[in-house]
Amino acid sequence: MAVTASAVKELRERTGAGMLDCKKALDETNGDIDKAIAVLREKGLSAAANKAGRIATEGVVESYIHGGGRIGVLVEINCETDFVGKTDQFKEFARDIAMHIAAANPKYVRREEVPTEDLEKEKEILKNQALNEGKPEKIVEKMVEGRINKYYEEYCLLEQSFIKDPDKTINTLLNEKISTIGENISIRRFARFELGEGLEKKQDNFVEEVMSQVNK
Repeated sequence: MAVTASAVKELRERTGAGMLDCKKALDETNGDIDKAIAVLREKGLSAAANKAGRIATEGVVESYIHGGGRIGVLVEINCETDFVGKTDQFKEFARDIAMHIAAANPKYVRREEVPTEDLEKEKEILKNQALNEGKPEKIVEKMVEGRINKYYEEYCLLEQSFIKDPDKTINTLLNEKISTIGENISIRRFARFELGEGLEKKQDNFVEEVMSQVNK
């Protein structure tokens, strides 16, 4: 099975390992990302993977309020020790994540949390779209797979581009912090509240608003 560039990219983001090491691990495991993570961990090539099994129950529940109370976010981020949870570096990371959630409005932390029913419904919509575009049925499945990845990138926090540095995903940022701090870190859960959510109202560009506040 040929290893795709997107698989190498995903493995790198999930582990923080080098591109070449990720490619070799995927070649070795016939493209199975979970098995490739295990291979990298066994070889000591993934700082994030090496720490992934360690218990993280300390940390913070960070809050972020935007626009004079128009948007509120609570996010729980865990680490291994109370000492790390109280450091400025960890708190700054937690605040960045809360701010990102306010701006980007993810629905889930990770792709595994997307309900199967919702995923299947989305796949059916994407399949019909591709067929309506006149695409040959034999390539529709691959097109749907690619578009589902875009769905994950839009709605799953870890796969979104970080608002303060779009060249990084949140998962890449997380792995960098794990490597720097030296402890397992986990973004466990979040809640986002928007004033008047579900009611008809003027649409605003919250990304621009949040970023204008950051850059002051």
